[in-house]
Amino acid sequence: MIFQTLPEIEIIEATETELEPLYRVIIHNDDVTPMDFVVHVLKSHFYLSNDKAADIMLTAHVYGAAYVQTLAKSEAEKRIDKAHLESSHAGYPLKFSMEPE
Repeated sequence: MIFQTLPEIEIIEATETELEPLYRVIIHNDDVTPMDFVVHVLKSHFYLSNDKAADIMLTAHVYGAAYVQTLAKSEAEKRIDKAHLESSHAGYPLKFSMEPE
C-alpha cells in the first residue's frame, strides 16, 4: 500500500490593515457631453447595465452629480482615468470624482 503525504495548506486571513480603502465614484453633470455618450462610458468603464447607467445619467443631469458605485481606491482611480481619457479623446468634458466611503 502506498501512502501519499498531502501538502500542508496555510490559510492566510486578510486583516483590515491589508485592505484598500473604499471610495465612492461620483459623476458630474455638464451641458456639453451627450447623454448617450455618458451612458456608454458608465456601461463600458463601470460595467453597469443600460438601465442603471441611464438612471445615474439622469440623476446627474437633474441634480448636478450622482453616485456611480463604491470601489477600492486603486480601482476607482483606474476606471475614472479611463473614463476621462475616452471622454477627452471624444472632445467631451465629462467629469468623475471620488470621495472616501
